[in-house]
Amino acid sequence: MPTTEEKDGARSVGFRLHLVSLATHQKGNLMSTLREFLQQKRAALLLRREWLHRTPDAALVTISASATAEGRSGIRRIRLRDLQIVSDSPANFAGYDLGATSPELLLGALSSCLTHTYLIQAADLRIPLDDVRVNVSGQIDPRAGTPGFEDALIYPHEIRYIATVVTEVEDLSHLNSAVERFCPVFAAATRLWVKS
Repeated sequence: MPTTEEKDGARSVGFRLHLVSLATHQKGNLMSTLREFLQQKRAALLLRREWLHRTPDAALVTISASATAEGRSGIRRIRLRDLQIVSDSPANFAGYDLGATSPELLLGALSSCLTHTYLIQAADLRIPLDDVRVNVSGQIDPRAGTPGFEDALIYPHEIRYIATVVTEVEDLSHLNSAVERFCPVFAAATRLWVKS
């Protein structure tokens, strides 16, 4: 139940305070370490596997996204489930720089998915992690398709990622292989880009 407070005729709702007290009550502190999170992730992963084994027909999930262009600004409001992300162009392309460009979001999705897959696979393989960071970079040529640049690639290319994993485990080759095998966005991207 949210708390309310009135001050100078204005009313504010205190969801944050309520959520903090709930988290403190459940765990004893608000923040946990990545290692503690990986224990929770492993438990969730095992429950999910059991559920998928019992209900294989429910395994295939349809995901969707939609975008609309907004009035004078031209920003794109992307809707994913009940979430929204704003995409925009830089000022030199009639934008307001209020959000990432679509190619940047593509690389961001790849970075996020790789990072999440590192967490899933580390939990599955029981590899303790203290930190995971994945930086993705690529090139895009805005001249692509224009006279003299008809053969230039219009899509992001030369995609590379660097994963930084902090752990006392020395050999991470099994983890790295599992990440590249099971990361859905990495799999989709490599299949699309390799065939191009």
